This record gives sequence, C-alpha cells and structure tokens, in this order.
Amino acid sequence: MLPLSDLVVVVAISLACAVSVGLIGLVLLRATRRAPMLVRLCVMVATAIVSVSIGIIAVAQAMYLSDHDLMVISYVSVISGLVSVGVALLLARGFTRDSARLRAMARALGDGEPITATIATTDSSEFAALARDLATTSRKLAAAREEVAALDASRRELVTWISHDLRTPLAGLRAMAEALEDGLADDPTRFHRQMRSQVDHLTALVDDLFEFSKIHSGALALTVEPVSLYDLVSDSVAELGALARSRSISLTEAGSGDLTVAGDPRELARVIGNLLINAIQHSPHGSEISITGRRDGDSHVMLTVEDAGGGIPEADLSKIFQAGWRATSSRTPEGREGRSSGAGLGLAIVQGIVEAHDGDISVRNVPGGCRFDVRLPRHGLAA
Repeated sequence: MLPLSDLVVVVAISLACAVSVGLIGLVLLRATRRAPMLVRLCVMVATAIVSVSIGIIAVAQAMYLSDHDLMVISYVSVISGLVSVGVALLLARGFTRDSARLRAMARALGDGEPITATIATTDSSEFAALARDLATTSRKLAAAREEVAALDASRRELVTWISHDLRTPLAGLRAMAEALEDGLADDPTRFHRQMRSQVDHLTALVDDLFEFSKIHSGALALTVEPVSLYDLVSDSVAELGALARSRSISLTEAGSGDLTVAGDPRELARVIGNLLINAIQHSPHGSEISITGRRDGDSHVMLTVEDAGGGIPEADLSKIFQAGWRATSSRTPEGREGRSSGAGLGLAIVQGIVEAHDGDISVRNVPGGCRFDVRLPRHGLAA
C-alpha cells in the first residue's frame, strides 16, 4: 500500500500540474473565443492530455525512477497524447460538419427557403433531432406563409369589392341629392324612396363589416340560452317571405318542432337569414327552397338549407366561406333586398357564428342546386 507521505506528494504534484496546465488552457480558450469551434475543441482536448502527461512525468521524476523507466513513461505519454489529439480532431471534424449543416439550415429558415438537408443517422443524435426540428419548423412556417398570403389576397379582394359596393350607392345618393337640391327632380317622392333604399344597403354593408370584424377579432359576445330551432326558422321564413314571393320562389319548412339548441337567438337568426337570402338570390324564378331541421345523433341538431341554384363549381366549394369571395355570374346577387349587403361577407359571417357556437357548417352540391348543413349542439349538451 502506498505510504501516506508518498500519497501526499503524488496528489500535490498532480494537482499542481493540473491547475497550472488548466489555467493555461483557460487563457488559450479566452484568446480563441472568436476562433472556429474546431480550434476550441482542440485546445480543450490538448489541455486535458497535456495535464495528464505532465502529471505522470512529474510524479515519475519525484519517485526517483531510473532514467530508462522515466524515458519509457515519457514516450508512452507523448504517443498516447498525440493519438488522443488525432482522434479528437476526427471527432471535432464531424462536430463542425454537423454545425455547418445546422447553420445552413438556420439561414435557409431565416430566408424562407424550404429545408431539405438532413443529418446522417450515424452522427450526433442531438444534432439529428435538432435538424428534424428545424425541418418541421420550416414546413410549418411555409404553411403559415401560404395561409397569410391567401388571407392577404382575400383581404385585398374584400377591400376591392367593398370599395365598389360603397362607391355605387354613394354615387347614386350624391346624384339624387344634387338633383333635389337643384330642383331638377320631377318626382321627389320617388327620389326619397330610392335614397332610403340606398341608405338601407349601406347600413347592411356596415353592419356586415362590423359583425365580420367582431368575429375575426374574437370580440363576438354570445348570450347563450335555449333556442327553439323551429321558431328561428319560422321567423326567418316569415321575414323573407315577401322577397321569395317576388321571385316566385317557395320556402318549404320541414322537421320536428321540438328541436332546441343552445345559442344566441340573434346570431343564430342571422345565420338562418343569411343562408336563406343566399339561396333566394341564387335560385331561379319558380323554384323551391327547403329548410329542414332534424336531430343528428344524441348531442347535435342539423339544419339543412337546399336550393335549386344550379350548384357551385367543385373548385370553388373550398372558397365559398372566404371573406370577399363571390360566385360566378350565375350565382351573383341580382337585387339588394333583404339583409345581405352583397359584399361577399354573408357566408363568412355564417361560418364564424356557427363555429363560435361550437358547431360546424358544410356545403355540397346536390342535383340541380347546393345544400348547406349547419350542425349545432343541442341544449343541455353544449360544451
């Protein structure tokens, strides 16, 4: 067993060598703090190897080994240190290569370019996981950019349509007001009636814009209470009956009268009214629009509005609930009666209100027309 005095000498010499070499290594690391990672890794490995080698040689000298043994230990330490440094260089090259790949991926991510580079499975698992995370983030950012671009295009189109819809009635109001002011109106009563109609249209447009902004800003406040679906449908049919009769369109109600949903009566009435106006405006004269309510399982109620407007092109079905989107000329509103402003916001508002009620809405073509299905939670089962 090693005597205590010898153990103290060995520990003291080893500690002194390790501290001295370690301090030199720290100085070198600080001096190379802006150098490539490969250089800093070499400094760290070399510091550890030199510390061990010098410690072994110093202890061997203190133990009064023969010159031959001391030379053997020195050669072993030097050769082992050189081999260790070489292995460290090989490992550091792989580390720096992976780091360069990750930097390239990060630059591509910042530039908005898709990331396709990957780290080989034999390399560091941490780097491989980081590379996969960067690739996933790149895909998510690309999808988000596409969504933002689509929303921006839709917003620009919406502003264009609204600007057009505002200019038309405002120009008419200005012309009629000037005619009345100059005494050129041969029938002032008719002019006043037309001005009132234009003002109603502007009011509907502003109302739609206000409702749309509340929905998309999250400021839509719902007063949830039990609501009879039968009463909502009956009131909307009675309100829009004159508009339907003016186009020789019949509104047909069907379904059970005991369907109760949990929701805001005013907002749900707006949903049904917008769907009916959309169907009336797009249906030919003499056609029929059916409004059906039924249970959809034990927890939901389904409201269906089916028209005979000729259907919607399949390519446009995914766009029909976008703000500002308008259908082809065959499904473009002809009149300004009812509550629709004609700004392309009606169905976007319908979707927002339905989703705010934890429901969903879908549209599909049927023979001769299209069908809207609104699914709402039943009263007592709503989340």
